[in-house]
Amino acid sequence: MNSASFDYTAVLASDAPPPASRWGGFPRYNFVGGHNDPDQIPLAGLAEAAAAALAREGASLATYGLGQGPLGHLGLRTFIARKSASHRGIAATADDVLITTGSMQGIDLVNRLLVQPGDTVIVEEFSFAGAIGKLRKLGATIIPAPLDQHGLDIGKLAEILRDLAARGVRPKYIYTIPTIQNPTGSILPLDRRQALLALARTHGVPVFEDECYADLVWAAAAPPALYALDPGIVIHIGSFSKSLAPALRLGYVIAPWEVLGRLVAGRTDSTGALEQLVVAEYFSRHFDSHVRTLTGALAEKLDTLVDALAREFGTAVEFHRPDGGIFLWLKLSDGIDVRRLVAPAAAAGIAFNPGPEWAVDPEAASGWLRLCFALPSHQDIRDGVAAFARVCAEQTGIPSRQANIVHGPAGGA
Repeated sequence: MNSASFDYTAVLASDAPPPASRWGGFPRYNFVGGHNDPDQIPLAGLAEAAAAALAREGASLATYGLGQGPLGHLGLRTFIARKSASHRGIAATADDVLITTGSMQGIDLVNRLLVQPGDTVIVEEFSFAGAIGKLRKLGATIIPAPLDQHGLDIGKLAEILRDLAARGVRPKYIYTIPTIQNPTGSILPLDRRQALLALARTHGVPVFEDECYADLVWAAAAPPALYALDPGIVIHIGSFSKSLAPALRLGYVIAPWEVLGRLVAGRTDSTGALEQLVVAEYFSRHFDSHVRTLTGALAEKLDTLVDALAREFGTAVEFHRPDGGIFLWLKLSDGIDVRRLVAPAAAAGIAFNPGPEWAVDPEAASGWLRLCFALPSHQDIRDGVAAFARVCAEQTGIPSRQANIVHGPAGGA
């Protein structure tokens, strides 16, 4: 057998990405990504649910889609419809729900249906990096919609829509994360939700609502989902990645059949069936109690993170405390570009998400970063923030004082 390596460079597609680096494991202080709290994965409950579901329905694994059609497992879709009604005000049946392989597949399907190169899409100025990256790869024109501490600025959105209309441009959709916005953590108030939908109707632009974090609200009940307020003009996606486990890769779309049926027609694969069986079995019995326990644990971790930032950075950072979720979006002192800190932080065993990766205009977020507080332990949060403050002080001179340590100029301590 000829074992000589083959030169694939001659046959690669013109837009093929460079090879990824080999994974070397998580850093010691890992504040990146959308990981969850490992102590809150209900292992015994999931094992029990798996056994019960397989005993009852395991034979259906012999058929694609469990023999229940392209929308996904009926039990899971029924649970999603019920949960969406009781928690988000959405009136939907199981036939209005499509199960997807995580919410990212839902985003891909919607983009495939609506967006072509050159099309215009409105996205919140700071938003999910995956959604922004997908649109860039499609060659879409992305218009950033300004945010404030309460979410989408409706007055500025109205100006954007009027300007586009004057130029004969109708956006393909407005992408928004109204409930625990990613990365900012804001919750859009009811009056803004109603105003957003009125604008969408006036300009004939659908709203693409991402509610992947809506189950993780702890401070107060969030207003109804946008889909609940006007299902005719909203496409709604959700996920179990944050309420249960990201590795399960389960998400869903709720939409009118005119949209949902086309998403099904454009789909080329199906979602893992075993995960659907297990989650349907477990959450049909334990959703509220599980989420209550999980959000309590996350709120305590956020307390630890906020206390650590106050101790190590003082007034050198600013942020709006979220009312749920797994992220804290914070800004360092003016003039600091967080991208300068990525490599030295990594050398110190710290990983964080630099703000420019979560912005339509990267330069507008050069001083911002996102910290995920769900995965690290309370002690790792404390130690990781202290280590990050040392890196910041060494590289920028800020913070000048860390706990009881006074730092010297940038480059020394």
